Amino acid sequence: MVPVSLVLWITAGGGSLAFAGLLAAIYGLASGLSQPVKGRLMDRYGQTRVSVPAVLLNSSCLVALPFIGADGQSVAVTAVVGFAGLITPPLEAGLRALWPTVLHDAGRRRVVQALDTGSQGLLYIVGPLLASWLATARGPETALWATAALGLAGSAIVLSAAPSRYWRPAADGPSGTGHIMTTGLVLLFTALAGTGFALGAMNVWAADMAATHHIATLSGVLPAAFSTGSFLGGLVYARRTWPGTTTTQLMATSTLFLLGWLPLLADPGPRAAVALAGIPGLFLTLIITNGFHTVDVLAPASRTTEAYAWLILSVGTGQAAGTALAGALSHSPQVLAALPAAGAATALTVLIVARPKLGPGRRLGRHRRPGRSRPRPPAPHDAIPAPAHGPGH
Repeated sequence: MVPVSLVLWITAGGGSLAFAGLLAAIYGLASGLSQPVKGRLMDRYGQTRVSVPAVLLNSSCLVALPFIGADGQSVAVTAVVGFAGLITPPLEAGLRALWPTVLHDAGRRRVVQALDTGSQGLLYIVGPLLASWLATARGPETALWATAALGLAGSAIVLSAAPSRYWRPAADGPSGTGHIMTTGLVLLFTALAGTGFALGAMNVWAADMAATHHIATLSGVLPAAFSTGSFLGGLVYARRTWPGTTTTQLMATSTLFLLGWLPLLADPGPRAAVALAGIPGLFLTLIITNGFHTVDVLAPASRTTEAYAWLILSVGTGQAAGTALAGALSHSPQVLAALPAAGAATALTVLIVARPKLGPGRRLGRHRRPGRSRPRPPAPHDAIPAPAHGPGH
């Protein structure tokens, strides 16, 4: 929601789409680059101490932007946007680290993680639509303020939950020592940067489609259609155990992700574009879910949050690069339509090269490698109290 709100705020204030795309890219890049550091801090100090100050500062920056103004002070606006990105709370990596402490059964954990990834698509459905509607009905400043308020509310829900408050890092080794990167992880992260590139380019393409066809809501509807596909893909994926190893599924879904972008090269009209945008979205959840499974096999057990954060960094960096390049090439609609496919093709090419390095073949349903220790339970004096009426879900 933040990148869309930034683009709408800048363009409504008379700024260029190229500058708006640059700001969105800076926010995404800063957020991604800081993820591993915040993930490592979480592995050392827990989630609350890291995420609470981060979300407060991030929301304050977003609230301050309209007071600076979109029609001037470009240096100040860029600095505030960059700082807001740097201090984005690492909630996604934190959520990934929580699941093994909540669900000990590997099969159930596989299903929930797929639903977790897919349900994030709801945010990308409601977020762009809400930002577009607020910017049109109440002004782009309102969209930015609403984004800050929703970020605060969502973070409060996650961080006040018992699993987050009582989560502790893994106790099978020093969290701050050792090498986290392997050749397989580096190649995997490079491939997922290509996937992120496709997402970033899509957002600018959607804004260009809105300007070309004079339909302002297309800038939110097209990403929402993509995210709808992502959510539906997650639901289908979670309903059964699919054949093949994690690596095989990662390769197959990346291939389908690439093929899903190709119809956009035909320059479809607004209605057709909305329908076609959902096709590649069907496979995004599967790519990300299998990417996290692969990271879980290859990364040290005591640094899982940091490893997940590196994956998020890879996608975010690719998304920022795609947004920036698409903004710079916004004068050419044909090139804009081709950029998402180019990112997906890059991702698939790297995965083909990386396949032998992506860990031992394994069937999904065995989310954690054998012998991997779980985070230590809370001490008796701070144990989570049992619910009064049994499990709530």
